Amino acid sequence: MNFQKELDARGLNCPLPILKTKKALADMASGDILRVTATDPGAVRDFQAFAKQTGNELLGQAEENREFVFFMKRK
Repeated sequence: MNFQKELDARGLNCPLPILKTKKALADMASGDILRVTATDPGAVRDFQAFAKQTGNELLGQAEENREFVFFMKRK
């Protein structure tokens, strides 16, 4: 998937991956896509809740080698 910005949140625990994602999205244009890599297993439910609460779209998520990758589209 194409993305305009990438955020490395590996090694960070809740709520830091979401807080850093919120800050990164604020600096992006509407429709831009942010790729986030995290290692906190709780990030899966956190990103789903974040998308519902903020209106930013969670386009996809995947897990590979104990790392979680999320694609967030800026509203």
